[in-house]
Amino acid sequence: MSPYSPLASSLAPQERILVIYTGGTIGMQQHANGLAPGGDFAARMAAAFTQLPLTHQQALPAYDVVSYATLIDSSAATPLTWQQIARDVSRQLSSYTGFVIVHGTDTLSWTAASLAYQLQGLDRPVIVTGAMQPLETPDGDALDNLHGALQFAAKPALQEVAVYFAGQLFRGARATKQHSEAIDAFASPNYPLLGERVGNDFVYYPSRGLGVQQRGAPRFELPDYRLVNQGEVVRIILWPGITAWQLEAWLGDSRVKGALLQLWGAGNLPADPSLLNVLASASGEGKLLAAISQCPQGSVHLGAYAAGHGLSDAGVLEGDAMTPEAAFTKLVHLLAQPLSLEDQRQRFLTPLVGER
Repeated sequence: MSPYSPLASSLAPQERILVIYTGGTIGMQQHANGLAPGGDFAARMAAAFTQLPLTHQQALPAYDVVSYATLIDSSAATPLTWQQIARDVSRQLSSYTGFVIVHGTDTLSWTAASLAYQLQGLDRPVIVTGAMQPLETPDGDALDNLHGALQFAAKPALQEVAVYFAGQLFRGARATKQHSEAIDAFASPNYPLLGERVGNDFVYYPSRGLGVQQRGAPRFELPDYRLVNQGEVVRIILWPGITAWQLEAWLGDSRVKGALLQLWGAGNLPADPSLLNVLASASGEGKLLAAISQCPQGSVHLGAYAAGHGLSDAGVLEGDAMTPEAAFTKLVHLLAQPLSLEDQRQRFLTPLVGER
């Protein structure tokens, strides 16, 4: 994975941005069977930038590009994909002032949340971006997203993983894809923007960033995600009529180590004691259980309603207003580490990267 530099610059690598291309719609090209990840991304990206006004081209930060040997549609991403990207950033950390991760949109927010946990204590920007249309699409969104991601990756005050899309900068552990087709496909339901494009300027709001909020946070945590790459963490979204035997089919499996439950409203489930018995049994076996709301906005408050009474006693942890991506990847991250169950539970309830 040797860097390709499209800019004839005398700048040392320590003054440059590293772009890591993993695949996704942004780099896809038409093939016989439809769109598929395409190669030669560095040269294509450089060519695209020539479409910018000359003043914008001159203001681009110097950058290098590396492309993964095996490019993927992001629907094929796994915890091992998240691990690979985090370790590649970690290895190159001393060589670059910032990073741009070019990624497919389907699971972009999952990767961003996982990177945030793995790269705790980050002291420079890591910007995850992609596009709803391929790079060569006339008047598409890819060029603007790459341009903005590079601009924010060059801001030293930004010290966390973020998502840049459609002129908006989101905290990586607060972003979610909320539209399957729209150019502005991403949102941050429960946290304000970290920055945005305003005219020709790319404005960062430092008071909202981790550089101000979490000085002295722990350094990187890069556990072995092979321990949680075979479905050991499950996601269960409640539906009307769910029964205890169905819940048991998930949580009773000895291979399951943790589960994210998406409950109704502020944290409600059917008034069936046998459901709570299944949860309590799984928790008693040492499985890490957490709950968030199915509603995209707002928090869970277990026990606020009678329909949610007993969840805390059954060992279920409150996920506050976390996104499904942030809550699930946090469970994965904690379960990949040699921590006691009590430590895992405590750390889940503790804000690590501004995710809650």
